[in-house]
Amino acid sequence: MAEYDVIADGPGLIDAARVLADGTGPVAVDVERASGFRYSQRAYLVQVFRRGAGVFLFDPPAIGDMSALQSAIGDEKWILHAASQDLPSLRELHLDPPSLFDTELASRLLGHERVGLGAVVEDTLGITLAKAHSAADWSTRPLPQPWLEYAALDVLHLVDVYDALVVELAEQGKTEFAEQEFETVRTRPDKPAREDPWRRLSGLHTVRGRRALAVARSLWQAREDFAREQDTAPGRLVPDRSLVAAVLADPATKQDLSRVREFTGRASRTQLDRWWAAIEAGRSDPVLPVERVPGDGMPPVRAWADRNPAADARLKAARPLVEQLAADLRMPTENLLTPDTLRRIAWMPPSDIDEASIGDALADHGARPWQVDLTAPVIARAFVDSVHPPAGASGDAS
Repeated sequence: MAEYDVIADGPGLIDAARVLADGTGPVAVDVERASGFRYSQRAYLVQVFRRGAGVFLFDPPAIGDMSALQSAIGDEKWILHAASQDLPSLRELHLDPPSLFDTELASRLLGHERVGLGAVVEDTLGITLAKAHSAADWSTRPLPQPWLEYAALDVLHLVDVYDALVVELAEQGKTEFAEQEFETVRTRPDKPAREDPWRRLSGLHTVRGRRALAVARSLWQAREDFAREQDTAPGRLVPDRSLVAAVLADPATKQDLSRVREFTGRASRTQLDRWWAAIEAGRSDPVLPVERVPGDGMPPVRAWADRNPAADARLKAARPLVEQLAADLRMPTENLLTPDTLRRIAWMPPSDIDEASIGDALADHGARPWQVDLTAPVIARAFVDSVHPPAGASGDAS
């Protein structure tokens, strides 16, 4: 087993950056977080590989300023696997690729059945990677040597994978598709915070009444504040199901809350005053949440036949054609066009049903030019046929 050292100070970073700058070709980059253990999504390890330079492992919390790394590789193409997961953590460190190649996304576009990093490395290079530490707590210090080897292997073979996938994309005529997708991922803004994040509590659907929802909201916020303070994943303090159990139990006193058997978690009793205060705050909150949040204007597809028969006919006519086109292109349907985009176009199409107007509508919903070019003619034809079935059609477009 190879031995790897972690660079944990500024001088070490500068020395490594100098070596990386002298390397050749694109740069493989990966990030390890402590999801499920820590509150934040910060990077606790950044791995970098470049031919002619080797593998380097960086400890961002210990180093602090990572600008020397950005200066060293900031003009090169970065290769990442599932880039959308790592870019927010990298940007938090002011590490930003000028261009990127996403090996997971490329594998999807190529129709690979398995797109996890280990599977892609195995399918393209015939090398098997052990994934034993994928769910490890990367905030641990010092990091065990087997973990470091695992982390290094995540980037060690990525440039070779890139080379293989570039060839495969060219053979399938998908190079331009991939480049547009990569640039979309690279430039896409980070998702804004949800307006009511507490509504994602698992089991919240069992809570009835606006006052009870106010208590659930208050408990969620109290847990969130404590988790941020402790830099601990909220669910490790008190699981969602425990917060919901406390709401459903409707305890009359703090002692009653302590006797709720389902109210578990390592902070459920040590922070009992905190949770009881949250319950009381929720019970007295003058601003009650609505029971149902207004939707986006589209009912569930199963209701379309009654609510909007024309939209239902359009969707039923277009969906199988888009799915067949994706199959012909050997890629998942959602990579050709997201189901949500097709639903929105079917529910509220442009006034003129033709290829150009459908293309404009698709672009307005975020479809890339290659997706518009391929799907607009198919969707436009399907929408027209849903109103005026072609001669000889059975009339059943589902």
